[in-house]
Amino acid sequence: MADKTTQGTHPNDHHKDRAFATKLIHFGGEIDRTTGASSVPIFQASTFHQFSLDEPQEYDYSRSGNPTRQALEDYIALLEGGKRGFAFASGMAAISGAFMLLSAGDHVICTEDVYGGTYRLLTSILTRMNIETTFVDMTDLDRVKAALKPNTKAVFLETPSNPTLKITDIAEIASWAKEHGLLTMLDNTFMTPYHQRPIEYGIDIVLHSATKFLGGHSDVTAGLAVAANESLGRRLKQIQNGLGTILGVQDSWLLMRGMKTLKARMEAHEQSARQLAAWLAAHPSIEAVYYPGLPNHPRRDIHEKQSLGYGAVVSFDTGSGERTKRLLSKVRIPLVAVSLGAVESILSYPAMMSHAAMPREVRLERGITDGLVRYSVGLEDIADIIDDLEQALADSDR
Repeated sequence: MADKTTQGTHPNDHHKDRAFATKLIHFGGEIDRTTGASSVPIFQASTFHQFSLDEPQEYDYSRSGNPTRQALEDYIALLEGGKRGFAFASGMAAISGAFMLLSAGDHVICTEDVYGGTYRLLTSILTRMNIETTFVDMTDLDRVKAALKPNTKAVFLETPSNPTLKITDIAEIASWAKEHGLLTMLDNTFMTPYHQRPIEYGIDIVLHSATKFLGGHSDVTAGLAVAANESLGRRLKQIQNGLGTILGVQDSWLLMRGMKTLKARMEAHEQSARQLAAWLAAHPSIEAVYYPGLPNHPRRDIHEKQSLGYGAVVSFDTGSGERTKRLLSKVRIPLVAVSLGAVESILSYPAMMSHAAMPREVRLERGITDGLVRYSVGLEDIADIIDDLEQALADSDR
């Protein structure tokens, strides 16, 4: 696996030279330089007085820039090893902003079992702007190559994918894309920069639904984007400012507070997720289990090459939609809800939640069956999580 002390490239003082765990706490904005406050101040202001028209200040209007949001944006750029970060109102706002780098007539190659919200954006919104998409199994480089068209401009990756956790070789795809002058974007929500830093493997833009593991407490909706170079950073800044899809200052502060505990949370999440995946894999009534930490997970070796760990999301197939619905009505510990990545466990039903926008025949082609559920393992005691699920599975068969 990659070295946890891999250095970023953000020019924020000497913080880039520290280990990841230290960066989470000491990221450059952890102490207010004016007052010494141990937390980034919330600048609850929409506009800023200009003391001299001939010498403009850094901030003039909070849509264009705000010190609280800027601290967060510098924070995620440091953690991902990129040049510039951007905070958006949601994960989909960040993804949409990245796609606004494209123009009418352009073509995108995208991971086939991508998050349902991204699928909806690509198939029902961007199509009206004459931006077309080909969805491919990115575990097969030949299929990716076969999808190339004269008007292809970008490649969008998810690895592990949502919800079947397929593994794409990031460096392989990024290298091929660069040969053809293609922009690469990767949704890193599942892994976070603690486990996986795609810019180190050649990706141009890293995206997050920060609502999930980065926030970690089911109390903020946010999206983040990180540009690998200054040129892309300038273009993303223009889009963020032009669209106005910014993250508010209260949510920016709340997200930074959550991110400080990312390492501790991810390690605890993963420890329990590995145990849950192993238990499910041995359960006689479970048809399939998807988790990169399982010995038989396809391309586990690729995942270990580019990631520090396996994450906290375990998907499994109960065998039928009817059995899954009974299971969801019987569990007591996890929230039965949309989303993931929180301190509490969350059990989701992709067919009716995250991937409801995907037609059933398309879902089935991509392995997202009516019996598939996605378990985001929280910080509860793993014995209680397993006992609860075991009882719910038994009850759902009665």
